[in-house]
Formats: sequence, structure tokens, C-alpha cells
Amino acid sequence: MAEKMLAALKTGPATTEVREFDLPEIPPDAALLRMEVAGVCGTDVSQYKLPLRGAPLIMGHENVGYLARVGRLFERHKGFREGDLVFLEHYLPCGHCEWDHRGEYRHCAATEWFYDPKAIRYGYTSIEIAPSLWGGFSHYVYLPLNAVLHRVPPGLSPEEAGIATPMSNGIQWTLMDGGVGYASTVLIQGPGQQGLCCAMAARQAGADRVIVTGTSKDARRLQVAKQMGADEVIDVEKENALDRIMAITGGRGVDVVVDCTSGAGKAAVLLGIEATKRRGGTMVIQGEGNATFPDFPIGRLTRKGMTLKSARGHSYRAVELALYHLAARRFPLELMTTHRFGLSEVDHAIKSVGGEGAPGAIHVSVMPWK
Repeated sequence: MAEKMLAALKTGPATTEVREFDLPEIPPDAALLRMEVAGVCGTDVSQYKLPLRGAPLIMGHENVGYLARVGRLFERHKGFREGDLVFLEHYLPCGHCEWDHRGEYRHCAATEWFYDPKAIRYGYTSIEIAPSLWGGFSHYVYLPLNAVLHRVPPGLSPEEAGIATPMSNGIQWTLMDGGVGYASTVLIQGPGQQGLCCAMAARQAGADRVIVTGTSKDARRLQVAKQMGADEVIDVEKENALDRIMAITGGRGVDVVVDCTSGAGKAAVLLGIEATKRRGGTMVIQGEGNATFPDFPIGRLTRKGMTLKSARGHSYRAVELALYHLAARRFPLELMTTHRFGLSEVDHAIKSVGGEGAPGAIHVSVMPWK
């Protein structure tokens, strides 16, 4: 008789139910991850509300766990053994394209789940694709040979390692894409998980001034930002943000802007453009895939000689640096890891990150065995 396990499935828009699955057989070139922590981020909030594109799926793409079963070929090829504590990237790359050889799995065509319904990515893949276990809101996750794993440093708990995804994004967007380093002045828009990690990355990289903006509902998060590397925080609903930024920088403006807002849209982009220095600033921006900006001020951008980059995922190197950064414990990570929920509470966990569930949530952890 097959062994049984549980997983929380998204069965419709903003709807989850716990179901039982058979534990799959593990071939020599695969492994099985026993989940410890699956982080919940802002992307989960938006994706959870969308209609299904097919059969139900198991969400959860920020995954940390112990290798429970490891095939001999998987062990020989990957260098991991049963019992290892690992962080699992959500990308499942082809393994042979230029991007993959550079560790830039986010750009691999095989990971483009949004455009390719056959692409597999953890947290976004239908249970119709065998063996169904493609998400972290589950007791176990299936690992084919192209799964990308990182060893969790000694002394770092699974819950702390669960911050690796937003921390990787913070390092990628702020340091690698934004070019923040010694003596930089940085504006980070939005004090959520990504924004707080960008603040930590900027401070660790030697930035001279780190400014974080938010709204009145972000009051607690702005307080946390001060302890995560921000020199100044601004409530954009109570102050003129541009005037304040210029006062802080002596009228010069900032070198780098990183937009980590989820709903500010046009207002955040316009503020970012105006807040950069007169010549040569950089703005790294994320946003909803269907967002439009028909009157984008391209002339203002070019007159200032700005560089505009997209904030899209992270590289292999960024994850390695993120785990190193978290293990160094230079910042009070406990201020970010605010809430923990079990499988039966996945709906509440996701809604908490979106501001509709438990109050004060920043980084929320689903612990499947809780």
C-alpha cells in the first residue's frame, strides 16, 4: 500500500483545500524533499486570486527542507545526500542554454510558466503533471535532476533560511542590477519583504544613505526598516516624499532607486525618476505584468541619462550570497519572521501577507508539519 501525505491545493480563485496524495516512487535520478518551511510572499497574494489555468495546483515557491530520499544518480550528479538541509529555487531550468550556464535560470525559456503551459516551476504547476508535488504547501516536494538546490549554512534555521528568496531578490536588484556600493545613496520604495531585504543589502554593501518609503498602513514595517539598514523612512501619505528626499541628499538626489511597491504603480515610477540625481541614476523596477503607463515620461528619463532596469527574480549567485548574509546574523531577522501557519491555514497565511488576515505580517511561514 502506497504511503500517504498531505498537501494544500489551490482549487479556485482564493480557495484552498487540503488533500491526500500517494507518496511517489523516487527513481535514481530524482529526490524527495521533506518540507520544513514554505515562505509566503506578495506574488502568492496576487497569484492566489487568479483563476486556475487548468487543474488545481500546490502553491509555495520559497521552499526549505531536508532531503528525505535521494536517488543514486541524483546524489552523484548534485552532491547532496539524504538528511541535508537545502533551499530549493523555484526554477526548473533546461540545463543547457546560455542563461543556465551563467546561473541566470530566471531567463531560461524552460522556466517561463507564464507563457509556456508545459513549463514547470515550483508553486505554479498543475497537479496534472506527474507526480503532482510541485509546490511547498505540502509535506513533500518532488525533485527531478534539474532542480536547483543550495545547502543551508550551519546554524541557520529552516525558518530563517526561508527568507532566502526575498533576500536573494534584495541582493540581485540592489547590488547586482542597481550597482549599489560604497557611498551610494539609495531610495527603496515599499517596506515589504523585498524592500526590507533591499535595505539590508544596501547597508551591507556600504551605502551612505538608505531611504525607505511607505504608506501610513506600513507604520510598523517602516519601524522595522530602521532596524534593517534604513537611515531615513518616509510616509508618503504624510510628507512630500520628493521634498524630503532632496532635503536628505542636500538637493542632489539618489544614485539608485529600487521600486518594491505592489500597488503604487505610476506614482512610484514618477517619484523614482524625479528622486534620482541629475545625471546617471539607475532605477530598478518591478510591477504587475499587465500594468500600463501610456504617458510614460521617456523624455525626462533620457534627459537625466537614467538607466531603467526590470526587477525580475534572482541569479544562482544571489541566492548563495543571500544565505551567507542571513547566516552572518548582522540584522534582527526575527523582526521579519512574524507568523507561522500549518497546512490547514494556508488560506489565512496568504491573506495575512496581503493585509487581510493576521495583523502585522511581514514574512509568513507555512510549516506543513505544524
